[in-house]
Amino acid sequence: MQGLLTSLALPPLLLTLLALSGGLLAWRGWRPGGAIAAAAAGLQLLLATPFCADLLVTSLSADLRPGIVQPAGAAAPEAIVILGAEAMRDGRELDIGPLTLERLRVGAALARRTGLPLLVTAGELSPDEPPLGPLMARSLTRDFGVQAQWVEAQARDTRDNAVLSAAMLRLSGISSVWLVTHGWHMARAQQAFRRAGLATAAAPVHPIMPPEQFELDWMPRADHLAMSWFALREWAGRLVYAIRD
Repeated sequence: MQGLLTSLALPPLLLTLLALSGGLLAWRGWRPGGAIAAAAAGLQLLLATPFCADLLVTSLSADLRPGIVQPAGAAAPEAIVILGAEAMRDGRELDIGPLTLERLRVGAALARRTGLPLLVTAGELSPDEPPLGPLMARSLTRDFGVQAQWVEAQARDTRDNAVLSAAMLRLSGISSVWLVTHGWHMARAQQAFRRAGLATAAAPVHPIMPPEQFELDWMPRADHLAMSWFALREWAGRLVYAIRD
């Protein structure tokens, strides 16, 4: 249900429905319908441009410093937590998706550099599918030669990631961790972990630089529409957190 509501409330589905509705109303003689359809289609194209996608992502990760740096005066992290993102089907078998793989790569490199133990966290992404957490642990071992010490496989969202991971780590006396997720997701993730009582140092994946306004930055592309969707969903998540808190 949460996934359905998210899809309905965000582009591209929201703007597609607005364009279709506006076009239908214009066809039935209501003149403003044409303007609504044109505006929705234009905004859809704008969100698909690299410039707009990069601008939205940068707005979410503006406070992150380049690289992986422990904040001055903060407690030294005692473990590394990698948040799951998405999965994809490889033939008949479910496997980790590209975003999850990027997070695992950063987490594995950080584990080698620091020698700290790893926790991966992600539950079922859809009914009747295996949880993502064990798939992440398998990929860490198979693809990076790194073992996950803890595997959390029940979390349904970022808040669950924080609460369930914190409960696991407290049993080992751990109160501060490196948090691995994408830069555009980091602020909300750190807020969730802070509320769960776990201090975090940011280990962001792909810190985004502000757009430079090259000519090709205005050419719409499907992958940048997807990135705009991630960014808009993240802003919606921040709004929900602000209202709930």
